[in-house]
Amino acid sequence: MKITRHPNNPIVVPGDYEWRKVTVFNPAVIIDNDKFYMIERTAGSLTPCKNFLGLLESEDGVNFTHVKDEPVLTPDELGFPYGSVQDPRVVKIDGTFYMNYALRPCAMNYYPTNRGVPERSFPSYPDGWGEQEVHWRTRSSIVKSTNLIDWEFVADTTPLEINDRDNILFPEKINGKFVLLRRPEEYIGEEYGTEKAAMWITYSEDLIHWEEPKLLAKGENPAWESRKIGGSTPPIKTDKGWLVLYHGVDDEIVYRMGALLLDLNNPEKVIARTKNFIMEPETYYEKFGYQIPNVIFPTGNVVKDGLLYIYYGVTDTAIALATVPLDELVDYILNEPQ
Repeated sequence: MKITRHPNNPIVVPGDYEWRKVTVFNPAVIIDNDKFYMIERTAGSLTPCKNFLGLLESEDGVNFTHVKDEPVLTPDELGFPYGSVQDPRVVKIDGTFYMNYALRPCAMNYYPTNRGVPERSFPSYPDGWGEQEVHWRTRSSIVKSTNLIDWEFVADTTPLEINDRDNILFPEKINGKFVLLRRPEEYIGEEYGTEKAAMWITYSEDLIHWEEPKLLAKGENPAWESRKIGGSTPPIKTDKGWLVLYHGVDDEIVYRMGALLLDLNNPEKVIARTKNFIMEPETYYEKFGYQIPNVIFPTGNVVKDGLLYIYYGVTDTAIALATVPLDELVDYILNEPQ
């Protein structure tokens, strides 16, 4: 499977403003009125690593400029002044933008080690923040907007007593319901049908009340997804099924990318899945960075003129772009050489 990295990579790098001077990564991307919009995850410091979301725009999907010189969403606005808002994914349904995000009520300190996982420590916050274990857990939620700038809280999509990331909405309702991918880290063991963190799927009629999630896919290929898997990008509708890019993590904490095709009318049914990864860290910017080395982490994808644009974070440091003809990727998933 030939996926082409853009020669300008990384296309978005830290700098310019205090709130993004240290790192930018894991963006949401959407095309609206023929213009590309990117919502970047940023940090102005690693100690603590408090994350914000900024908004950029582009005519060509490669050269991005900021719409505003300040974030469009901060943890302070969400009620967590010492927290961290992370990993946005955005879709547009019936004229409204909906953005999934992960939020940690307390931001941690991160110290790069270049050994796969950064060393972490808990800062001391006033007013009792950080004293309870739940303050360090990651919850996931949804906000909505009509302009990508002004966001209104909709609902939490996960229980507060567990860590749950990689919540991703499908870009349209299916059988009258909203559909959401999840990755609950505590849903492991015999009663859950998986020994490692996996991808789950759930449904809602109002975005607020969600049905019990169902196991969608778990790590099946130990060579590259032995530690965990999770959803990466919002599903893309094709005539062969819903295309879902996902990430797999091995025991050495190397992040790679695979792909699923889900049934258009019953998305909990997996039509096909890549056995081998279709993309892995290869270039210097994917192997070395401020925090975690050997990471490609796609969180945004759009289609223009039959070409799939894949936007991905690299080593929690910058943002890169890769492209592949959509039809070629779908055909590969259905007919992967063994």
